[in-house]
Amino acid sequence: MITAIVLIQVEADAIPDAAQAIADIDGVGEVYSCAGDVDLIATVKVSAHEELADLIPGRIGKVPGVLDTVTHIAFRSYSRADTEQAFAIGAEE
Repeated sequence: MITAIVLIQVEADAIPDAAQAIADIDGVGEVYSCAGDVDLIATVKVSAHEELADLIPGRIGKVPGVLDTVTHIAFRSYSRADTEQAFAIGAEE
């Protein structure tokens, strides 16, 4: 599974509607409204890189109000739960 984080610039008055429209697209996990350099951040999961081209410019980029997207591909995931589980291997005796 390929995970991408998509940074999305949106017209200010379109943020709520654009966020919901993006969240409703298959392959989009979560959409967060943000303060800072971008208006929305979406997480995307697909099974092949080719699907990113269909999903991001083909669907997300065409949502009314979306001005620009920047996509970051995730290589590896880290979390506290993963670390604790790794150190717990073999600890059950």
